[in-house]
Amino acid sequence: MNLIARFVVDSAYLRLASEGYQRKKSFFNDLLNNDDCPYKRYFDYMMIALILMSVVILIGEVKYPVNDVWLFFNNYIISIVFLSEYLLRMWTYSDNSKIIVEQYEKDQMLQRRFRFEYAMKKVLLKKLEYARSVTAIIDLLAIVPFFHQMRLLRIFILFRVFKLFRYANSLRTFGSVLATKKFEFFTLMMFTSIVVFISSVLIYVMEANNPDSPINTLYDAFYWAVVTISTVGFGDITPITDAGRFVAMIIIVAGVAVLAFTTSIIVSAFTEKLDEIKERKTVDDVSKLKRFYLICGFEDVAQQVASRLRRDGYDIIVMDQDPEHIKRAKEHGHIVLPYDPGALDSYKRLRIDLGKQVKAVLCLLEDDVLNVYTALTIRSMNKEVRILSTLVHEDNRKKILMAGADEVVYTQELVGMIAKEFSGKPVAMEAFHALRSEQTGVKLEEIAIDEWMVENYTQVEELQHEKYHLILLGIHKKEKDWFLFNPIGTTFLEAGDILLMIGESVFINEFRIHIHQKRKK
Repeated sequence: MNLIARFVVDSAYLRLASEGYQRKKSFFNDLLNNDDCPYKRYFDYMMIALILMSVVILIGEVKYPVNDVWLFFNNYIISIVFLSEYLLRMWTYSDNSKIIVEQYEKDQMLQRRFRFEYAMKKVLLKKLEYARSVTAIIDLLAIVPFFHQMRLLRIFILFRVFKLFRYANSLRTFGSVLATKKFEFFTLMMFTSIVVFISSVLIYVMEANNPDSPINTLYDAFYWAVVTISTVGFGDITPITDAGRFVAMIIIVAGVAVLAFTTSIIVSAFTEKLDEIKERKTVDDVSKLKRFYLICGFEDVAQQVASRLRRDGYDIIVMDQDPEHIKRAKEHGHIVLPYDPGALDSYKRLRIDLGKQVKAVLCLLEDDVLNVYTALTIRSMNKEVRILSTLVHEDNRKKILMAGADEVVYTQELVGMIAKEFSGKPVAMEAFHALRSEQTGVKLEEIAIDEWMVENYTQVEELQHEKYHLILLGIHKKEKDWFLFNPIGTTFLEAGDILLMIGESVFINEFRIHIHQKRKK
């Protein structure tokens, strides 16, 4: 291996091993291409502003003298920024070092001479792959005004407008939707081109020999054909012979057909992509939420839990694949993601931080196997997020706990306990129903005791919760990890205790204000 090849291989290994180099390349790649990058939005805004400034300067330059400073800014500064962006995109598009190292190691494994020329050819072809893309060509043409000595080249500033498709999400969405109908648009373009060509020739043959006709050249005929088939009809050029008018009628009908075909293609493209666009918008909205509950499944239990959480002012996201469940969740006004709760890919598509954004994951599917898969998937992605799960069959409790669930609720056990406790007690049953009903203002609320409250309220009786018609069901003692039912007035309060209060939501809010009044003072 010659010295040049050895230098290239050694440099490739150094770049792959350099954390600083890889970190810089990853940063610029995210800045240019990753919508989740926090700085990309500001970069896009800056580029849009530069594009609009270029166009404004070009328009003002047509009839009015433009300040030399603005001309210098447009011809050099903006062009240098676009040139730098082009080179950065070229650099981050592929990893030259990886291509060279892979080829070198492959040749070493096969015990043959390192094919340096072949490796460099692969690198060049990879870069040409980017350079030949439509967006790269537009980027390159937008740099041409840098050579401002040729005044004609300034018209290429208009190509900077096309760069807006790269920075505006709505324009990118519009372009991607239309790109799904490439074949249909190509067919329409071929049909339109043939009609324009034939009609141009026919109208020229019919009208050119008539001295009174405004169509004297083939270019006039082509212009008339384009204007007519687009159904614009300026009226500046019109046929005067009977044969020419007959051709005009045919092309007008063809123009209506072309417009109808174009409209149908666009409508069908957006109809097919509408669900995908809505889903993408939903994912973007979810990724912006700071704290929310993630409910997996939307069956009977989930429906009641979601309604209660939403009524208490919490943000919730429902994830379910069943069309009926999705429809029901949307009818209740919840944000729904049609993903499989047990699939790892579902959470990757969400682009959320389970540890920071999700308050708790509620596995409320009425199938223990699905709840196990969901808990396993979530726990594999984050060890800290809280997971609560329902249990359909008692035999599966250990499996769900081993899968990573922090708490398990056996629904049949709860129903049995309630039935046993309230059988023959209709008044008690009505009270329980009122407590869980969404139509009543009665709430079961948790109130945390912090260090400041302990300094001002040392015993339960000092809280004066009876004045607000509240019932203190009990206190959860954090230090001892046990629950004290119906505590007496002389029970001491400690930092970290949780009060479990029952009462009207209005009175609970008033009680909160009462216990925090001293804090304000």
